[in-house]
Amino acid sequence: MKTNIKQVIAKLTKDEKRQEMLVPIFAVLVSLMVGAIVIGIIGSNPLGAYHNLLQGSGILPKSSYAGGKGMLTDFMSFLNALTPLIFGALAVAVAFKTGLFNIGVSSQMLFAGFMATIIVGYSDMSSFMAKPMVLIIGMICGALLGGLIGYLKYRFNINEVVSCIMVNYIFQYVISFFINMFYVDAVSRQSKNISEAASLTLKNVEFMGMKMEVPLGIILAVLATFGLKFILDKTKLGYEMKTVGANQKAAKYAGIKVGRTMIIAMLISGALAGLAGVTYYLGYNTSIQPRVLSSVGYDSIAVSLLGNANPIGSMISAFLITIISKGSTYMSSSAGVPQEISSVITALILLFSACGVYIKYRLKRIKDEVEEKNMDEQKEEA
Repeated sequence: MKTNIKQVIAKLTKDEKRQEMLVPIFAVLVSLMVGAIVIGIIGSNPLGAYHNLLQGSGILPKSSYAGGKGMLTDFMSFLNALTPLIFGALAVAVAFKTGLFNIGVSSQMLFAGFMATIIVGYSDMSSFMAKPMVLIIGMICGALLGGLIGYLKYRFNINEVVSCIMVNYIFQYVISFFINMFYVDAVSRQSKNISEAASLTLKNVEFMGMKMEVPLGIILAVLATFGLKFILDKTKLGYEMKTVGANQKAAKYAGIKVGRTMIIAMLISGALAGLAGVTYYLGYNTSIQPRVLSSVGYDSIAVSLLGNANPIGSMISAFLITIISKGSTYMSSSAGVPQEISSVITALILLFSACGVYIKYRLKRIKDEVEEKNMDEQKEEA
């Protein structure tokens, strides 16, 4: 029986591409099972709680809605929260592919969001001019900050993790100073709200008697996902980035300019993080909270890791993680499950995803055992 199970496992995971799909699925399933056990221990129905997660995200209908609300309004709000997470996950994925760890997505988001806010958000630009300008400024600011991290790595061999952490702190407090000194709202104690023309989310759009948010950035996020996939798989630059990420010495021996490739990768990563920033601070939100870095930047690491740093895998992972985070409020109110359970499930997904290398090692051992046994059987028959 044990041998038959090993043979089935070996057959299902015989190639690496299939493993890249099955290992994250395994991580998610195990995490949901452990989460179900935790929910059961606190006295709630796990299936009901997970059903509420989907309802809270607009994936499934609720039993009742308030006036002007519906399943579509919940789903559009879900897409609004999903958009910056997709961009953030793509930013982390680009760096991963090049062998770099961009944990500075939060500061790149903040810098891009702040600059777009003060340049466009507080201006009298028309909507036709303001929205493209927000995107352009976000990409430029994010790319500048990401490129700086890449340059420090290339020129002075400063570990990108250390420089990202330092930059996170610097921009967190410097931008907080400017907000509190010049742009603070006396009531909310956050930065003043941006103009409606600069917002990347259309507010209170009426459709079929419902008022909803329409995130304009979601289309760009999907296009960026497939565009990045094309760059990584079909272009010379993508090949160079993946080669540098796999082995810098081999890449250098092959004539690839390692330093230049690192800087370009971090420029792209920073630009994507900048788009995450403007869709978060000038889309999902309309102001910036001083001295706070968005959790989206750190969640993006988990999302990208779950998606194997694959652009499409990262987008699917972002979809799943947003369901868990966005639906947690409704799950808490309907099933009586604490909102923190959603964070536990997300952490478990990250934990099991981090074990992916070990899982692949075990799969390889099983595959080798099955192949060795098959060879022995063939010899006996001969």
